[in-house]
Amino acid sequence: MANQRQEATRTLDGLTSAAQAAAGAAKAKGLPPVHLWNPPFCGDLDMRIARDGTWFYQGTPIGRPALVRLFSTILKHEDGKHFLVTPVEKVGIVVEDAPFVAVEMQREGDTLRFRTNVDDWVTCDAEHRLRFAPGAEDGLVPYLHVRANLWAKVVRPIYYDLVELGEERDIDGRTMFGVASASEFFAMSDASVVRAAR
Repeated sequence: MANQRQEATRTLDGLTSAAQAAAGAAKAKGLPPVHLWNPPFCGDLDMRIARDGTWFYQGTPIGRPALVRLFSTILKHEDGKHFLVTPVEKVGIVVEDAPFVAVEMQREGDTLRFRTNVDDWVTCDAEHRLRFAPGAEDGLVPYLHVRANLWAKVVRPIYYDLVELGEERDIDGRTMFGVASASEFFAMSDASVVRAAR
């Protein structure tokens, strides 16, 4: 058991060092180019991102926002799984829902911008779309595309703000209710369903 703990600590320390090096090299250009990295898979790490966006390592919340932010920059999604990737290694992690949470929204003219739980600002547009998935108990659940098949779950209060901003538009012969941003329209639901719920 002690050996496993030491091995996991070495893995996390090595991953942290490699992530810091990658972030330092990419600083002037933005995020590290994880989409270009294809290192060998080194196994799964006991790391989990909970539904509320909290990162856990070995069952304990990671209490250092800077470390969470660092790991978020080397996150990759492929083949339905999430990984932390550096130029030399790739480790699997568990993501319960979406890896990010959109916690704030600002409206600038006709454009919506969202801040994630790791302090990235994402402009909602053709490349960073909103989608609305059916929720188990609470109606629709909105998600915002952050980058490279990584999504942010939009918190419930912002969902209600989106509904307030919503409008009806004809899409392919159907009247849909949705929200507009940056000259794009993101349909939430058939307008008749929304009218019946009000």
